[in-house]
Amino acid sequence: MANPKKSKTESLVPEIVKPRPKLLIEVAWEVCNQIGGIYTVIRSKVPAAVEHWGEDYLCVGPLVHKNFSAEFEALEDYSHPFGQAVLKMREAGFQVLYGRWLVSGNPKVILLNPYQVYDNLAVVKYNLFERHDINCPENDSLFDQCAAFGETVRLFHYFLAQVKESNNYQMITHFHEWMAATCIPDIRREQLPYQIVFTTHATLLGRYIAMNDAFFYDHLPFYDWHKEATHFNVVGTVKIERAAAHGCHVFSTVSEVTARECFHLLGRNPDVIVPNGLNIERFTALHEFQNLHKLYKEKINEFVMGHFFQSYSFDLDKTLYFFTSGRFEFRNKGFDITLDALARLNWKMQLEGLDMTVVMFMVTKQPFHSMNPNALQSRAMMEEIRQTTKAIEQQVGEKLFYSAASSTENKLPNLNEFVEDYWRLRLRRIIQSWKSDNLPLVVTHNLVNDSADEMLNSIRSHGLLNHRNHKVKVVYHPDFIASTNPLFGMDYTQFVRGCHLGVFPSYYEPWGYTPLESIASGVPTVTSDLSGFGDYVLKSMPDHEKNGIYVTNRRYNSYYDAAEQLSEQMLNFVKQTRRDRINQRNLTERASVLFDWEYLYEYYKKCYDKLSSGY
Repeated sequence: MANPKKSKTESLVPEIVKPRPKLLIEVAWEVCNQIGGIYTVIRSKVPAAVEHWGEDYLCVGPLVHKNFSAEFEALEDYSHPFGQAVLKMREAGFQVLYGRWLVSGNPKVILLNPYQVYDNLAVVKYNLFERHDINCPENDSLFDQCAAFGETVRLFHYFLAQVKESNNYQMITHFHEWMAATCIPDIRREQLPYQIVFTTHATLLGRYIAMNDAFFYDHLPFYDWHKEATHFNVVGTVKIERAAAHGCHVFSTVSEVTARECFHLLGRNPDVIVPNGLNIERFTALHEFQNLHKLYKEKINEFVMGHFFQSYSFDLDKTLYFFTSGRFEFRNKGFDITLDALARLNWKMQLEGLDMTVVMFMVTKQPFHSMNPNALQSRAMMEEIRQTTKAIEQQVGEKLFYSAASSTENKLPNLNEFVEDYWRLRLRRIIQSWKSDNLPLVVTHNLVNDSADEMLNSIRSHGLLNHRNHKVKVVYHPDFIASTNPLFGMDYTQFVRGCHLGVFPSYYEPWGYTPLESIASGVPTVTSDLSGFGDYVLKSMPDHEKNGIYVTNRRYNSYYDAAEQLSEQMLNFVKQTRRDRINQRNLTERASVLFDWEYLYEYYKKCYDKLSSGY
């Protein structure tokens, strides 16, 4: 039976069109490829993304990590449009892995082998130049890998568009950084049915310039991007960044700090700011993170005893552990101002006669030949002292128990009588052979270029050489801390929990995961207003110092004023009572929930909401 004709009134009512369901493809060089901070962004964000998108969410990464199988499990169900595109791509002769990424959230993942298009790499690079005026550098292995990966990503998008069911969806692709974005210009040129979001986490040119210009932020509006890119020989990479920023439908970055950089160096103001978060692990018992702090502090105590007590000792109950960490960018990461502030802190603590000691760990990555043999030997001697004292403790304990139980007198026995001469002599010999008149080591490893190392030279110039009367001691550890490290015997997150204060007063830091990881562990932290994290804290947390987040003002302060402010922030922390520090750790741990992806993923949703239902 035919439908009756609509009345004139009904025909004036617009027909309601239901929005199409959406597919989200997130492409990053760091998917199943554990390098850099973007890996943390993508991996920690996955649970929030899966909760929102479900099975219509896909991660795409390169098949370049030799241990990818530890994080990958194959899928056999190819019914979803993603799976159908994989089958089409395989039929065309391409290697594609389709499965689950074995991280929290277990998202679908596709791994594409960039090397399978290397035979055609010259054509790919020629097309980038001929079609988009992107100069491809010669003999640049990373650029070649990324260009090849971009071509496989373009092919996947082409095959997905051929899947009939995909027409029922609004398809969104979110690219992270230039390493994943080399295909954006061709996707737009071929008018493939995708809406594109591009996020830059830091501009390559900004990082290079900031490392070489002490007045980077003052000079930022006046840089000629092409001239600077030519100077640093990164024209091709910068053109990829600019093409991605201008070729996407929605452009985003991680902070207001980086947004200014994008405007001046990439020529486009970001549409959305997407702050980075973490998948914060909340403990059911408030006291548990305090117990973890105590547990791992004792392990750091063991290192400190082995490192310093060979030369002299100090009261560990009145010792605070500060740390900083990150890639070795001496000025960008704020290592320079940290050492300057530590020298001032040492002088102030001595001047005020404080009975506290600060041990500062400078943790980064620098070329080294080996661990310093003296550091290893001292650690081994400490372990031998420990084993000897345990043997004496067991022997004395057994004899003391028997003597006390069988005693008929109301007096304590002489404990010295319970220690055999052998153990007494052995302990004396170990201690005598261990003790030294030398100053404790400043650096734990033998560096490849000791005399030219900026960190070590700055430590020397500031006189932070671990003298007995110094209140501030420095340990420069030029390797990232891992559980296999014989000096510490714990992983980095455990080390962080054992410390009292993280210090990260960066000069150039688009976001800054290290201070965020610090507060997520209940450890107060120092950041700067030139980091994305610090800028976000200033704008969103008016009581940030109460919650254990200190912000050093570097944007409008001179270097020396900022160093003085940092030293005062550290001095005030040293002057806190133990109870004050415990209370502050409680507040820090509570405040960390504000940086959980449960809340910050809303900024990513804003990116996708800006896209229309068409393409």
